[in-house]
Amino acid sequence: MKKMALALVVSSLFAMNAVAQHTSKETQEDIARHRAMAAAHEAAAKCLESGKKEEVCNKELQAACKGLAIGKYCGMKHGH
Repeated sequence: MKKMALALVVSSLFAMNAVAQHTSKETQEDIARHRAMAAAHEAAAKCLESGKKEEVCNKELQAACKGLAIGKYCGMKHGH
């Protein structure tokens, strides 16, 4: 069992290292996506502050994030 756990840890480390080694272009694309997602979330916060219903703001968030992030909440969902 310990050998299996160790093997999983080691393979996970190798996988994370492979994923972490982006080219400069990929890194710049990731930065741009993160900024776009942040802007979409800021707009969603302002939407809620304006008094609009959560459903309306979520639809606007989904439209702004289309193609940017995974899931219908632009890569972020929190509990209420």
